[in-house]
Amino acid sequence: MADLIAQGADWQDRWRRALAAGQCVVLGRAPSGWPAAWDDRISRRHAELCWDGQRLHVRKLAEARNPIFVKGQPAETFEITPGEHFVIGQTTFTLTDERVQVSQDVPHPLQEQTFSADYLHGLRFRRVGPHIDVLSRLGDVIAGADNDAELSVRLVNLLLAGLPRAGATALVAQHDDDAEQPAIDVLHWDRRSMTANEFQPSERLIQDALARSESVLHVWNAADSDAASEFTLMQGIDWAFCTPVPGKACRGWALYVAGRFGDAGLKISDPGDLRDDLKFTELAATTLGALRDVRMLERDRAGLSQFFAPQVLDALAGEPDTALAPRETEVTVLFCDLRGFTRHSERASDDLLGLLKRVSQALGVATHHIREQGGVLGDFHGDAAMGFWGWPFEQPDAALRAARAALAVRAQYAADKGSGDPLSGFQVGIGIANGSAVAGKIGTVDQVKVTVFGPVVNLASRLEGMTKVLHAPILLDERTAAALRREMPADVGRLRRVAVVQPYGFERKLEVTELLPSAAQYPTLSDEHIAHYEHALDDVLAGRWGEAFERLHRVPADDRVKDFLTVLIAQHNRTPPDNWGGVIPLSSK
Repeated sequence: MADLIAQGADWQDRWRRALAAGQCVVLGRAPSGWPAAWDDRISRRHAELCWDGQRLHVRKLAEARNPIFVKGQPAETFEITPGEHFVIGQTTFTLTDERVQVSQDVPHPLQEQTFSADYLHGLRFRRVGPHIDVLSRLGDVIAGADNDAELSVRLVNLLLAGLPRAGATALVAQHDDDAEQPAIDVLHWDRRSMTANEFQPSERLIQDALARSESVLHVWNAADSDAASEFTLMQGIDWAFCTPVPGKACRGWALYVAGRFGDAGLKISDPGDLRDDLKFTELAATTLGALRDVRMLERDRAGLSQFFAPQVLDALAGEPDTALAPRETEVTVLFCDLRGFTRHSERASDDLLGLLKRVSQALGVATHHIREQGGVLGDFHGDAAMGFWGWPFEQPDAALRAARAALAVRAQYAADKGSGDPLSGFQVGIGIANGSAVAGKIGTVDQVKVTVFGPVVNLASRLEGMTKVLHAPILLDERTAAALRREMPADVGRLRRVAVVQPYGFERKLEVTELLPSAAQYPTLSDEHIAHYEHALDDVLAGRWGEAFERLHRVPADDRVKDFLTVLIAQHNRTPPDNWGGVIPLSSK
């Protein structure tokens, strides 16, 4: 690692940026690269810099107007090593390999003072102008940084600009909270003078401030003291303070500031005179923490929007971590499987990306209606989508919401589609079940996702699979059907008991019910037709298969659901098997 330091004509026009081996960046005035916007002799894209681990390779770009000087001569391409520099306009760019690390060897201070955030917030600035001017730019500094590395550079620059007494500033972070002695990382640092002595922040000071959650000031050499220690002479500092950054997004972060009494021509007779600097740093830390918390919430909301309906996201805004914690609850689970994928994949072997786009759009129909009905998008299983209701908050009408979503998906797939429609050639099968499950952010250390776990998930999946056997687009378990009989208005949908089956691998029987559109939306099957079918089912259960066979013929031929019972009865010559108990075993999933 090495650092490139840019220094303009004004001491405030500077930055220090870390170079990683193999990294190439563009130097210029454009914000997309490494900007030196203060110098109008630097073009928007002036030079390409590449660090190979030992040398910095510099190449002047074609659009650069002014020359690059190295060792007093203009050059188009050149290399420099640590300790060397080049110049563009009024700005000097110096390559350095100096490192900074926190140290436990810093001696105990002569004085130590602690300042709470409330105390500092209540203070008035003695010199308000410079501090307020710099603080007013803090929001733009954070908003303009698209990653933590860039944020660190901008923040440290801002601290140096706002603290003329400071000789060096750093953004530090404590990690590995479970360790007996948590480690401290220096995320970024800089100092005002290129010729200053070695800078080693005090680990004791940083850990003390983070443990107390308050600003802590250490003084090693007071202005009126003759006890100048070897430490202060070597480090070039008399004092340092550390201010924790509040907020979840900056947990373990702190701002470290160090300087000498009398630096920048400002004589200080008492450490209390540093209160303006402490207040400024406290305000910067508070603003940084608040803005990064907002950014984290926005990022989390954007990530969660693929799972949750907007109204659920609004409810989660307060305590998302608590609300998303896994817990056992009653949920209604919906599985929607895309039919026709295998056939289409065989035909589209030369355009797999096009097929993937069509499949994504087709599955997007299900995900859209799940979220529109306040559901959570749980997972994708191959070419099937899973959603659920009842978490993270209770939804007494969960079954009705799931039914509305399923019927909307069915209607969209049943609509007339031209050959160019992404849904053309696809059909869906939907299974819905209700029961207890564990829902929440579930997974391993490496991968966490919002999903639901429990037998009810398997049941919904099996119901979706049964739609192929029973020729019904939407199938429900008993609990979901019972809830819909109580709650579902007639203009939303209708129910039809289909059969009592024993699913393959299940030990218990299951009464399966079909969810149908309303009579107005699906006039092909009238309420009378549904009644004929259910009477036929009662006859089948009671062993009156001849009567059942006759009733089934009163149901329209277009209704494929009746084929399941009709074929079963015909295969047994209209006579139930010996020891008939009304349960039809299924031989496959």
